[in-house]
Amino acid sequence: MIVLLNFSVAFFFSFVGTIPPGTLNLTILQLGIENKIKIAWRFGLAAAIIEYPYAWLAVKFEQLITSSPLIAENAQLITAIVMTLLGIINLWSIRKTSKFAEKFNNSGFRRGLLLGILNPLALPFWVGTTAYLNSQQWINLTTTFGLQGYLFGVSIGTLTLFILLAYLAKKVASGFQQSIILKRIPGIIMLALGLYAFIQYFL
Repeated sequence: MIVLLNFSVAFFFSFVGTIPPGTLNLTILQLGIENKIKIAWRFGLAAAIIEYPYAWLAVKFEQLITSSPLIAENAQLITAIVMTLLGIINLWSIRKTSKFAEKFNNSGFRRGLLLGILNPLALPFWVGTTAYLNSQQWINLTTTFGLQGYLFGVSIGTLTLFILLAYLAKKVASGFQQSIILKRIPGIIMLALGLYAFIQYFL
């Protein structure tokens, strides 16, 4: 019962928490737009796997991380740098595709692992979410099986949303496969979010 409850709660918060525009779901949207569903599956699987250790670290070091002003103060800056760089790389790769960029873009699993590891929002998100869920007594992480149910819920929730986004993007963009503007939208959004994060950090 505890395992199922933990899994369900983690699945819901993982699914909903992945909806806001970010590096990973924007990349999934782009893969869907370009009709690269197999690559999107590999990308989503790799990114979901990375969510598991991030959620585990959040559970194990929740109090330590939340009490560290260094991480709290620089999370916004890290987000700004990563989002801006990925936005620029995304737009550049569409404009001029090198052999390395093409190989990287077509390697869904490795790309998902790298971007999942570089995702600056995962750890702070799961620290905050886990602390909240614990305080509300909506989850019970005192047993090994309960913890594993929670962690698997995190990964499966993320994967489910990613695949859903890929298929929705494919359906919407089916008539616009050759549109350069459509392919640039994820990169433009990432760049805009990165610049916005910089503004928020320095103001």
